[in-house]
Amino acid sequence: MKKVYLDNAATTPIADQVITEMVAAMKNFGNPSSTHSFGQEAKILIENVRRKIADYLRVSPAEIIFTSCGTESNNMIIKSCVRNLGVTRIITSPIEHKCVAETVAEMKNRKNVEVVYLRPDKKGDIDLVQLEEVLKQSDAKTLVSLMHANNEIGNMIDLKKVATICKEFNALFHSDTVQSMAHMDLDFSDIPVDFASCSAHKFHGPKGSGFAFIRKSSGLKALITGGPQERSLRAGTENVAGIVGLGAAMELAMKHMKEYSEHIIQIKDYAVKRISESVPGVKFNGRSSEHSSLYTVLSVLLPFKDPMIGMKLDMQGIAVSQGSACSSGASKPSMVMLMLLNDEELNTTTPLRVSFSHLTTTDEIDVLADALQKIAEVII
Repeated sequence: MKKVYLDNAATTPIADQVITEMVAAMKNFGNPSSTHSFGQEAKILIENVRRKIADYLRVSPAEIIFTSCGTESNNMIIKSCVRNLGVTRIITSPIEHKCVAETVAEMKNRKNVEVVYLRPDKKGDIDLVQLEEVLKQSDAKTLVSLMHANNEIGNMIDLKKVATICKEFNALFHSDTVQSMAHMDLDFSDIPVDFASCSAHKFHGPKGSGFAFIRKSSGLKALITGGPQERSLRAGTENVAGIVGLGAAMELAMKHMKEYSEHIIQIKDYAVKRISESVPGVKFNGRSSEHSSLYTVLSVLLPFKDPMIGMKLDMQGIAVSQGSACSSGASKPSMVMLMLLNDEELNTTTPLRVSFSHLTTTDEIDVLADALQKIAEVII
C-alpha cells in the first residue's frame, strides 16, 4: 500500500541535504563552550547558522537565540515578559496554539496577569479595531501575543500592521511564527515585532531544533539557567547537529521559496476542487480555501459526523489530522473549532486538516478525495 502524507503542518519530511549536513556536524564532537580547537570548530558551525538566519530576517545575529522548538521559544518569551519586563496584562486570542494559550493561562493563574481575549469572527479573523480599543483601555505594561498564521485554519494577521499598532500604544508584540517561518519572506527590519518563534521541523528540518527572535535590548532573561550559552538566555550545551540542520533547512526553504510556494498553491487549489467534487456539501473552515490564507494549510469541514475518520484514512495509508498535532488525540473539538462552529455544526460535521509541502502531488490529492468520497457514500 502506497502511503500518502498530508499532515505537513504537524511536521515535514526531513530533506536529504539536511540529513547529510547534520551527519557531517555530528562528527565534530567538540563542546561549543570549550576554548580548545575542537570546541571552537563546533562553535563556528553554530555561529555560521546564526548569521545566516539573521541575514534572512534582516536582524542582528545577537537577536537569534537557539532553542529546542517553537513551544520552548514561546514559553520563554511570554514567561520572561511577565517575570522580568513587568508585563501585567496580556492581549491574545482564544485560537492561539496550545503552547501560547496554556502559558498565558499559567501567567494569569500564578502571576495574576490580566488576560484580554480578542474574539475572532466566524471566519477566524481578528479585529484590529478591537485590538486598538483594548490597548487604549489601560496604561498597564502590556504584551500582545497573536500568531502570524493559525496552525489549524491558516488565517493570517497583518504582522506589520499589528506590530505598528502595538508600538503606537507602547505594548510589546510577540508572534508565534512557527507555521509561517521559512514559508514566507519575513523582514524584521521592516516589521517591528519584538519577539517571534521558529521550529525547524515545519520546513523539512530536524525536530528538536528551533529559535526565538528576541529584539535587542528587550531585557528578556533566561528561564533555563546554569551557563552562558546563547547570550546567557538559554543555558545548556547546544544541539550542534540540530542547529546545523535548522540552518540547512532554512537555506533550502529560502532558496526555493518561490518555486515551492507556487507548487503548493496549485496543489491546494486542486485539493479544494477535488474534495468539493467528491463530497457534496463540504465546506472549508476559516479562510483556508482562499489565497489570503497560509498556502500550506486547508481546513475541511465534512458534512457528516465521523470521529473515527482519521483512523479510517490512516488504515488506507493516508495521513491527515483532525485538528492540530498537539490536540489531534483528543475527543473534544479544538478551541479553534469551538470558536468557528455553532452547536449544530459541531454535532453534525467533522473537521479535517490537510496540509501540504512541495513534495505533495496531485495523485496524492486524488487518493484522499476518492477515499473521502467512499466514506461519505456509506455515511450520508
